[in-house]
Amino acid sequence: MSRFLLVRALTLAAGLVLASLIIFAALRLLPGDVAQVIGGTSASPEKIAALRERLGLNLPLPEQYLDWIGGVLTGRLGASVVSGGSISAEILEKAQVTVPLVVYALVIALVVALPLGVASAYRRHALPSRALSVLGVVAAAVPIVWAGLLAIIVFSQWLGWLPAQGFPRGGWADPLAAIRSLTLPALTIGLVVGAILFRFVKSATLGALGADHVRTAMAQGRTRFGALVRHGLPGVGLSIVSLLGLQIAELLVGAVVIEQLFSLPGLGRMLVADVGSRDLIKVQSTLFVLTAVILVLGALIDVAHRLIDPRLRVEEGR
Repeated sequence: MSRFLLVRALTLAAGLVLASLIIFAALRLLPGDVAQVIGGTSASPEKIAALRERLGLNLPLPEQYLDWIGGVLTGRLGASVVSGGSISAEILEKAQVTVPLVVYALVIALVVALPLGVASAYRRHALPSRALSVLGVVAAAVPIVWAGLLAIIVFSQWLGWLPAQGFPRGGWADPLAAIRSLTLPALTIGLVVGAILFRFVKSATLGALGADHVRTAMAQGRTRFGALVRHGLPGVGLSIVSLLGLQIAELLVGAVVIEQLFSLPGLGRMLVADVGSRDLIKVQSTLFVLTAVILVLGALIDVAHRLIDPRLRVEEGR
């Protein structure tokens, strides 16, 4: 196990370094002079030169990268060029919207996918199961923007059940109002991701029902349902744990789009605004933090999978 942890830690470190290089290089390929965009069209050449020097844009690219990544590693993300505020503080503030939204959407996705996927596989020849399969394919194919617009029209405009725009000014000081404002966006993301998970859970459950150890349990006197619950579903759960890392990344990407659509003051909306204003340091720091979260969660899920599944530890010991 210690060898696996060492290899996984080295892989994570290499992934973070590669991600930082890609983010840094990609943002330098954006068209236009950042200093010119910030200074405005009426700025004099002297002002532009002074601005480039203040932002460190006149330094060689390797020096700019080392200066930025060194600050990230020591927890100094720097200050926003536009607002002048601390980037770390702004990321933490916006994360108070994005993180609950992602967790809320993940809970909805699991609540939808797990019972329906298992039930649909268990009764796969029944008409409701086939209808759920068709519905799952359609829902997984719907673009998240269209799903959000449809949710706004139905649940906000027609029924008037939930707010469609904004987040309480007081934030989580009023938890019920905050949860209400996140419910429609979370439903939008959660149902689309839940449809993808539903198909995976159904496929994994069908595989478990046909597995030798489940069939052996039925031959020894257990009911089909009892054999599935006792011997089949643990393996399905392990498969879902392996998939969660990818789905969390999908949820984060969906949150970027949904925050724009529902006017939520989260990381996604902040990121889009910062790209438009060419707040380069803030954009690359935010992207790196989001990427690091996804990579770290993926590593933790791999470790959890190794701890839960004894077969992997046995294979490692061979």
